[in-house]
Amino acid sequence: MRRPDIAGDAQRALEVLQSGGVVMIPHACGYSMFGGTEESTNRIFSTKQRDGHKRNSMLCDMETQRELQVLDRRAQDMIEAIAVDYDLPLCSIAPYRTDHPLLKNVSADLLKGSTANGTINLYCNAGFFPDKLCKLARAANQIMLGSSANLTGTGQRFRVSDVQPEVRAIADLIIDYGLCRYHTYKCSATIINFATLQVVRIGACYEQIADHPETALRFGSSGRHHLREFALKEKNAD
Repeated sequence: MRRPDIAGDAQRALEVLQSGGVVMIPHACGYSMFGGTEESTNRIFSTKQRDGHKRNSMLCDMETQRELQVLDRRAQDMIEAIAVDYDLPLCSIAPYRTDHPLLKNVSADLLKGSTANGTINLYCNAGFFPDKLCKLARAANQIMLGSSANLTGTGQRFRVSDVQPEVRAIADLIIDYGLCRYHTYKCSATIINFATLQVVRIGACYEQIADHPETALRFGSSGRHHLREFALKEKNAD
């Protein structure tokens, strides 16, 4: 069995992003498309037939998440517990630092298409390949914005061969590592707004996120049941 060249593939993906291209990469919850410019992200949006009100997600490592998002200690501890201590994929919505170096060269229109109401959605702890790519991108100050590799409304794709041909066609580089880890969930990562403590999307590993043993997650007497509170808010949202 030939081992994947993770470091080499991550470097190639970074170079495509730096040149203004589109990459399709694997992560824990499926395959996604990313770009680093307004033109490349517009290509992704138009090919996916994505509605204009939808926003890009930003792929990043935990160091960038800690720097970019503005959260109180309790909310940040929740993210750390989920993504670091329990090693689960997570999309975190929160207010952000407008002066962060990663956003310095982002056009106004691209920033508008990647934020909403003063918040940004960061995909953290996305898997072994994104982890390597994120470290390289951070060192190069390269932003990565995008969404799932599919036509809008057709569901998450967990193999490259399952991605529609017209979506695959716009990728300047495709990293194919076969079936993704959390394919059994048949959905992408869970999204939580940590500013409002609301579940935006129930996704992969949500049951684990919402039902950690109380003895393992303690953030002070007022915070012991915070993840169970998320579940209740989601159930009562409609």
